[in-house]
Amino acid sequence: QVQLVESGGGLVQAGDSLRLSCAASGRSFSSYSMAWFRQAPGKEREWLGGISGSGTSIYYADSVKGRFTISRDNAKNTVYLQMNSLKPDDTAVYYCAATRSVGIYSQGAMYNYWGQGTQVTVSS
Repeated sequence: QVQLVESGGGLVQAGDSLRLSCAASGRSFSSYSMAWFRQAPGKEREWLGGISGSGTSIYYADSVKGRFTISRDNAKNTVYLQMNSLKPDDTAVYYCAATRSVGIYSQGAMYNYWGQGTQVTVSS
């Protein structure tokens, strides 16, 4: 099993950048594919992108491609979400998720483990 804890959220202005971290406890972090999701009030959960266990494969949702970057440091058991040029529409609770399944999936049901989420608020 793995436990996930997100951090780095906060209140920023439009155009600012923010980096979220997701620290994992447990063994064999590199065997987990990881993903970032977000959920805004009144909206469905949205997949933002995912990264393979080795970090060699990374995919993004079209809505954030070019602005958001996912990376991981397996030595630190941490995955990151770098967010640039933030917009008020990016306001949401951001979650990281992990799966032992090989591959990168946009469906939340494929992920076995979730963090508690971190709030990101972007003011105009």
